[in-house]
Amino acid sequence: MIKTPYLLFLGDAPDQLAAKVGQGIKDWRPDNAVGQFRMEGCKADLGLTDMSLLDAKAAGAKTLVIGVANRGGVVSGAWKKVLVTALEEGFDLASGLHGLLTDEPDLVAVAAACGRDLHDVRVPSVQYPIASGVRRRGKRCLAVGTDCSVGKMYTALAMDHEMQARGMNVTFRPTGQTGILITGDGVPLDAVVADFMAGSVEWLTPENTDDHWDLIEGQGSLFHASYSGVTMALIHGGQPDALILCHEPTRTHMRGLPDYTPPSLEALRDMVLPIARFVNPAAKVVGISINTQHMSDGDARAYIAATESRMGLPTTDPFRYGSAKLVDALAAI
Repeated sequence: MIKTPYLLFLGDAPDQLAAKVGQGIKDWRPDNAVGQFRMEGCKADLGLTDMSLLDAKAAGAKTLVIGVANRGGVVSGAWKKVLVTALEEGFDLASGLHGLLTDEPDLVAVAAACGRDLHDVRVPSVQYPIASGVRRRGKRCLAVGTDCSVGKMYTALAMDHEMQARGMNVTFRPTGQTGILITGDGVPLDAVVADFMAGSVEWLTPENTDDHWDLIEGQGSLFHASYSGVTMALIHGGQPDALILCHEPTRTHMRGLPDYTPPSLEALRDMVLPIARFVNPAAKVVGISINTQHMSDGDARAYIAATESRMGLPTTDPFRYGSAKLVDALAAI
């Protein structure tokens, strides 16, 4: 178990989106977030108190969590001094990066000498099966996006919060490092060997009662040249009954791909439905989630209203305005 509360390490994050792991923890488990540690040049800010290691220790923090998801997921050499000092000051370290803390000899040596723990949440702990494609009872909802990092996890977590409040039978199913750090469980999907990815999603979303909803954390995008594979595995392994389309309208290009323009919501709908219906003929798109964080309230409301009218589907920013519309759509199935 990863000890809480956390000091969220943002390192030298180049922008706010690079700190999405820390942002997710701060937004959904605020009681676990004592403060943030930012290095010189860091361009991300979670709105938490900036703390030194000693200040955070005095405030009760037990684990320094790497709250940055950099491209390639590497443990940066520029961070090492802070990470080593944190171990020496009595912190455990936790990370969801592809590059493992336990593959860094200096960190392993200092952790052993200081009696501290290194937690790599992106290491699969289960021998997952190959997907069978067999239909199973229970209902499943998957958020899919026009791009990476457009709010798929936030959509599922906001819907989970609303459904829990209504007394509905629901489970949020994390598939990435941030979701796992928020809930303490899940499948690190992009670290699973390709042949077993869809099977791991089947394992994560087992047969359940007819009234139970699994809200599956989405990953990647079918249109993303780098990360489409994880999205396909989620669709085939999850066999979703309901799909939520997620979009961030202010982007001029795909995340990390400056030569690629994000697709339209119509293109996403038309791409995802045939793939989903191959494994679940009853699959349908039930709503749209718009990430309006970079828009004014007036522009956001106007964009949502226009999208809802154009697409004929309930549309909202579930983090900004609540997810009631999307939950109503699930309740109607």
